[in-house]
Parts: sequence; C-alpha cells; structure tokens
Amino acid sequence: MNNTPTPVSLDALLPPAMAAKAEDLGVKKANLNITNMFMLAMLAGAFIGVGAIFATTVSAGSMSINTSAADLAYKTALPYGVTRLLAGLVFTVGLILVVVGGAELFTGNNLILMAYMSGKVKLSALLKNWVIVWTGNLVGSMLTALIVFLGKQYTFGGNAIGLTALSIGNSKCGLTFIQAVALGIMCNALVCGAVWMCYSARSVTDKILAIIPPISCFVAAGFEHSVANMYFIPIALFIKFLDPTAYAEIVTKLNAGNDFANLTWGNFFVGNLLPVTIGNIIGGAFFVGFVYWFVYLRKSKA
Repeated sequence: MNNTPTPVSLDALLPPAMAAKAEDLGVKKANLNITNMFMLAMLAGAFIGVGAIFATTVSAGSMSINTSAADLAYKTALPYGVTRLLAGLVFTVGLILVVVGGAELFTGNNLILMAYMSGKVKLSALLKNWVIVWTGNLVGSMLTALIVFLGKQYTFGGNAIGLTALSIGNSKCGLTFIQAVALGIMCNALVCGAVWMCYSARSVTDKILAIIPPISCFVAAGFEHSVANMYFIPIALFIKFLDPTAYAEIVTKLNAGNDFANLTWGNFFVGNLLPVTIGNIIGGAFFVGFVYWFVYLRKSKA
C-alpha cells in the first residue's frame, strides 16, 4: 500500500480555473442564510470603514490653507500624488480584512453575475444578495463612522483629521451624476480585478499581494467606491452637524471660512451613493464579471 501523500501544488490557479471558482463562490454567496449574509455585510462595511479611517489619518496634515494670499490656495506638505499613494496603500487593509477574514462586500459580490450568467443563480437570488449586502455594508460603515465620531478621533492633530474628513466628504458630494458614475465604473473594475486575482491565490500571502496594487490604484486615482463612501461622507456629516464647536473651529481657523456647502444628507444619498453604486455595478459586474464569464464559461455552458 502506497502511503505517499499526494503533492499539493502551490502554483497560482490559471484564469479558466479562476472562472470556475468564481462561479462556485457566487452560488454559495447567493444561497447564504439571510441573517448571516447581513451580519457578514455589516462586518465588511466596518472593515472598509477601517481602511477609510487609516487613509484619512495618513492624509491629515498634508494640506493647509495660505490665508495671506489674495486668492486662497492649498499648499501641500507632500506632493499631491505622494499623499494619494500613501492613502491608497493604507486603505488596502479594508479589503484585506474582507477577503482574508471573510465578509460580504457589495462591490466584490458584483462578480456573482458570473454564476447568474451560467444559470446557476436566479436573478431574484442575485438581486436579493446585492440589496441585503449593500444595506448591511451601509449599516456597518455608518456605525463605524458613528463610533469614530463619538471617540472624537477627528480632533486629533489639532483637528487636522477633521479638516481632511470634511474636505473628502465635501469633494465627494460635489461630483456631478455622470462624473460619479464614471468614477464608480473605474473603481469597481479595479476592486473586482483584485477579487478576481484572489481567486488564483493558494495562500494568504498571495491574496494580500493581489489586493494591494489595484486597490492602491483606485484610491490614489480618486475613483469612487460606494462602500468606502458610506464611511467617508457620514463621518464628515457627523462632524458638520453634530459637533458645532469643532466644526466652527475647523471652518474659521483651518479652512478660512469655507463652510463645506456640498455636505448634505441629500447629496450623500442621491448625489453620490446612487450614481456611484450604479457605476460600481457596471464596472464590476459587467466590465469584469461578464467579460470573464464570456471568455471562460460561455462555451462550457453551451
């Protein structure tokens, strides 16, 4: 009797095997118990919120206002691109926690479309997953923002973190609808590209290394991620509307009277979250999921 163990390959999976794995995972995700699905979605929202906290903190203090000039202008302590690169690198902790720790992220779950296209998941199950996970992500992200707000972490560094949070939120709420859709498309093409590459991984190290470059890219480039925005914008709204003392100090002393006029709950939900979510679906489900299904799974289905 031969007791020699069967060798296990450490080589990364090739794209056809990755497509089959994505299809199988899509079926499992679509058939999750609703309670578990929602709880894991809340966890994913919190994880992405952690990445957003890290990115905001690292970016804090990188810009200040020159109030002596006739026209107010930002002066950067670091070049803009370097600051964005650092923010992108640290933000990757969010998706690393989601993928390695196990959680349900709406943007990554756009790849369930592959299982739907193969006839293994019904449209109702696909849409149910997206709605429940999106809602759970929103709850988890906003709870994280509320906890950070209650801890007054935004006042650290002489309110530098608060200024950065308000600036990020105000900028995101000032996008046009088409602009937000387009930036959302580019973002989730990269996020789903990262998730797709994780399907080739044989180890945790493989997954982490697959995640870092595309996620750093989308953050550095300023693309729009719906779940990340579920933290970035609410924390800014909480500062503006729930802490008038800190907000007034930031506006008068650090931001030279700019009152972050774009920051409203309406601009958050309708002006940003709606178009960014649409863009994320297009970029993730169709530009990544449908393309890989068409190339690697369409013929096998036929």
